[in-house]
Amino acid sequence: MFKHILIPTDGSPLSTEAMEKALGFARESNAQVTILAVIEPLQVFTVYPVGMDIAYAEYEQRANEQADGILAEAKAAAAQQSVECNIVKKQSVDPAGCIVKTAEEKGCDAIIMASHGRSGFKAFMLGSVTMKVLAGSKLPVLVYR
Repeated sequence: MFKHILIPTDGSPLSTEAMEKALGFARESNAQVTILAVIEPLQVFTVYPVGMDIAYAEYEQRANEQADGILAEAKAAAAQQSVECNIVKKQSVDPAGCIVKTAEEKGCDAIIMASHGRSGFKAFMLGSVTMKVLAGSKLPVLVYR
């Protein structure tokens, strides 16, 4: 069975629920987990860049604080289920690629993540991190919906 599972989370209710299920699966499989939060950098296109330094700095600070909170809660949830857990926070403009790369770097043998189930125009316009992970990963990917 699986020995090391990567669990990406964005802190949303569905992602948190998927993480809880993945932790239960890890406990039953006697696997360790790495829980990953990916921060997407602020991307603003403007013809008036005055003051954007402050916006970027504030965004980065708040995004890091939010990711730290999500990861602290995840670590506590893993401890509560007696699952060995590492936490990782990364910044990337390509969250899906970052997830796949982190799984490879950490020696994971599976990825368990949520899918928000967007379809139609929303999925086309926004893309789906889960779909991109499924397409880009050589590892098994279990999707919670």
